[in-house]
Amino acid sequence: MKQILGTAALTASLLAGTAIAAADSLTLYCSADEAWCQLMARGFEEETGIKVDMTRKSSGETFAQVKAEAANPKGDVWWGGTGDPHLQAAEENLTAEYLSPMRDELNDWAIRQAESAGNRTIGIYSGALGFGYNKDLLEKAGLPAPACWKDLTKPEYKGQVQMANPNSSGTAYTTLATMVQLFGEEDGFQFMKDLHKNINQYTKSGSAPIKAAGLGENMIGIVFMHDAVAQAASGFPIVTVAPCEGTGYEIGSMSIIADARNPESAQTFYDWALTADVQSRAKDVNSFQVPSNTAAVQSPMAPDLSEIKLIDYDFKKYGSSDERKRLLQKWDEEVSNLPQ
Repeated sequence: MKQILGTAALTASLLAGTAIAAADSLTLYCSADEAWCQLMARGFEEETGIKVDMTRKSSGETFAQVKAEAANPKGDVWWGGTGDPHLQAAEENLTAEYLSPMRDELNDWAIRQAESAGNRTIGIYSGALGFGYNKDLLEKAGLPAPACWKDLTKPEYKGQVQMANPNSSGTAYTTLATMVQLFGEEDGFQFMKDLHKNINQYTKSGSAPIKAAGLGENMIGIVFMHDAVAQAASGFPIVTVAPCEGTGYEIGSMSIIADARNPESAQTFYDWALTADVQSRAKDVNSFQVPSNTAAVQSPMAPDLSEIKLIDYDFKKYGSSDERKRLLQKWDEEVSNLPQ
């Protein structure tokens, strides 16, 4: 607690000095859950007096927007969403280098994310990939509870599985990249083809499949495990599963957009968003990711990454522009067009 209070005092001093010179507005592109995006936007607005215009889109959609606006940037900060598209944006010089004075308070994985991108992005949270299922629907259908990735390809789950489209969703791209790393490229794509037979819908948003499952519109959703926990915490009959074969994970990231219109406000937000106090607020809106600030307080409901079989996810390779484009094109050509 003393550490958090000390951090808050340091941050208040930091913000006071920076905000004087900062412009009075900020355009924020947010790729986390809507409630968390609103919490960040309104909290920053209230504490600094800087007016925030926030737009919420999935990671893939935001990357596409940032790229489309490169000649005339409209946004200042891109906060949240899986790290792979942030890394691609850094590689393509769509984001700006920035060294925050808050770096010393962050976990090593957050700094590694920054260093791998030439300090054009930074890790703000982490979370493991998995899936969740509606236990009421499962029991009603008389089906066995799935425990492994390959369970989801069994004929009895036909039409019962939902995931996002990897072209628009960072969660789904992480799923695709995870299968390639977990099973090898040939077998990984065969898994995606087999899974396709059971998919009832590819959504735009990565968290949409488990929200649909919570509402009883769908039985199984492939998502980050913290999104499944969030549904359970909200009272929905969702069971969270860490797949038996192992799984990938994300480093949710934050980037300042290159040639931003409000660079001072962008840096002020960046530093503020890395503080322990701000990251501790995630649990207040049922966001259960692991925060990057070592002093941040997370919910006891958050998945314990030390108890999950995680693969050695190659963020540099699968966050690169060429590899990401190649895998997405291959998925479009070999998976999404198959009959169901």
